[in-house]
Amino acid sequence: METGQEQIGTGDVDAVARVAARVRDSIDTVIEGKPDVVTTAVTVLLAEGHLLIEDVPGVGKTMLSKALARSIDSSVRRIQFTPDLLPSDVTGVSVFNQESREFEFRPGGIFANIVVGDEINRASPKTQSALLECMEERQVTVDGNTWQLETPFMVVATQNPIEMEGTYALPEAQRDRFMARVSMGYPVPAAELAMLGSHGARSPLEDLEPVTDAAEIRKVIGIVQGVHVAEAVQRYAIALTTATRNTPDLNLGASPRATLHLIRAAKAYAAVHGRSYVLPDDVHLLARPVLAHRLLPSVEAAMSGRSTGAILDAVVGSVPVPDARPDA
Repeated sequence: METGQEQIGTGDVDAVARVAARVRDSIDTVIEGKPDVVTTAVTVLLAEGHLLIEDVPGVGKTMLSKALARSIDSSVRRIQFTPDLLPSDVTGVSVFNQESREFEFRPGGIFANIVVGDEINRASPKTQSALLECMEERQVTVDGNTWQLETPFMVVATQNPIEMEGTYALPEAQRDRFMARVSMGYPVPAAELAMLGSHGARSPLEDLEPVTDAAEIRKVIGIVQGVHVAEAVQRYAIALTTATRNTPDLNLGASPRATLHLIRAAKAYAAVHGRSYVLPDDVHLLARPVLAHRLLPSVEAAMSGRSTGAILDAVVGSVPVPDARPDA
């Protein structure tokens, strides 16, 4: 039975699962009662993607992003997106050195392994667009010179709901570069009670110690890339994204980049759970966090009160799930 073992072995995926478990356990000490959100964040990290965290203020968006960053011994930068933030504050700027009589490049906030972008949609569209090249090509071009960004590189951005005051809608090209979007939601009473006990005196972030480092994450990412994806599973992912393009309820369906992100996320999700192969259920489970933020509902669907998530759920439910076993 072929299970992707030609690419990676059982010991390799076990190593991925152990690293992922350490990071998840570390974040769980800070974020109460959100195991699915934490798992998605770790999955996106190992899939070399970027994560968008959207919700109302005060539910732990920034806490999640900081906990993820502190769990990894790597370079971390935080960018507070405000209306007066300039693109050069993000990417960097060339400054003339009076002594050498030459221009020197001063790196911006994007030069780090993990970049925490706080309230990304409070910055102007011009500043938001400064992230496009960084997130897709993992490089920065300023004044005709190009600088490569180190691996791993992940943008974890928080976003307030667009109806809140002082926000700008993220353009479609920007949203499409985020591999997944998650929503924190309000905690259940038991989790909120536990939060009062653990956060009452001091922030648990202060006691958070790294459980892995950039070198180990790079190794794990290499293992994830070797996870096996059967052709039937690939066709299922394509069927899902194609269905979003054909439904009259959506004016904008999922892009080919979305299909690629869906498969990459599914490979990481499988490895996180100790498998060297992707199941159709992995793709089905990740469809909503990976696809929903990229879609635009039609005017008729919006006027009828149907959310993008509800439309996507109906589309996903209409696509048959293949019986793709590891030996497919």
